[in-house]
Amino acid sequence: MTPPNEEAEIEKSSAPLVEHLIELRTRLMWAIGGFFIAFLACFAYAKELFNLLVIPFKWAVGWAGLDAKHVELIYTAPQEFFFTQVKIAMFGGVVIAFPLIATQIYKFVAPGLYKNEKGAFLPFLIASPILFLMGGALVYFFFTPMVMWFFLAMQQVGPDEEVQISLLPKVSEYLSLIMTLIFSFGLVFQLPVITTLLARVGMVTSDGLREKRKWAIVIAFIVAAVLTPPDPLSQLGLALPTILLYEVSILTARMVERQRAAALAQNESGAEVAKAGE
Repeated sequence: MTPPNEEAEIEKSSAPLVEHLIELRTRLMWAIGGFFIAFLACFAYAKELFNLLVIPFKWAVGWAGLDAKHVELIYTAPQEFFFTQVKIAMFGGVVIAFPLIATQIYKFVAPGLYKNEKGAFLPFLIASPILFLMGGALVYFFFTPMVMWFFLAMQQVGPDEEVQISLLPKVSEYLSLIMTLIFSFGLVFQLPVITTLLARVGMVTSDGLREKRKWAIVIAFIVAAVLTPPDPLSQLGLALPTILLYEVSILTARMVERQRAAALAQNESGAEVAKAGE
């Protein structure tokens, strides 16, 4: 039989736990509801969104000297284009609902943070989606046209060719390609945010990052080879920004260290003044 004092302790600790679970349920409902509404809106305009994603392909066709007015994609299974539209809606739903989802995560975590921790966390909450969008914009306006131009250059067309070999991409494969590139670049652009957070908690230092620069370059090319299509343009296009962002991460880690040293010096001087006043 449990003693009365232990029962009181259990009841005292279970009450906050129940409140946290209720709070978690509320935040999840808001996040899922926001995603579902954004998903429905994107699904209603899925064809228009897909046409928007095809624009870089049209640019590549123009770069290849072909007629960009008649860009054609196909689907070979009856359900293929439907599921492609579902993927577009999910992708757009996550992008549109991300500010709401991030806000709900912050509201759930914020009560357990100190005031200075809240102030340190908010800039990263703002910087993360901005950096992701920068990576996605780089893919949309530059790397997708470059990759598609590379593949179009392999075509064997024209009256002088005995065998006509032309690119006729499937809608699902084109969407998978551009989504993979966007997610890859978007995640890579989070490198300064991740390293700055790790530097704040003391898990990495700027000197340590400098020492591991050679390994970081090798890993950047390996990751680029895994995440991108097997062509040198897209692999270089992901590896080079990754290396550049790694250098930016070293600078941000150094800034964090300087801020920490300044705060420590200020606290020590304050303590000395207080001791002198005694």
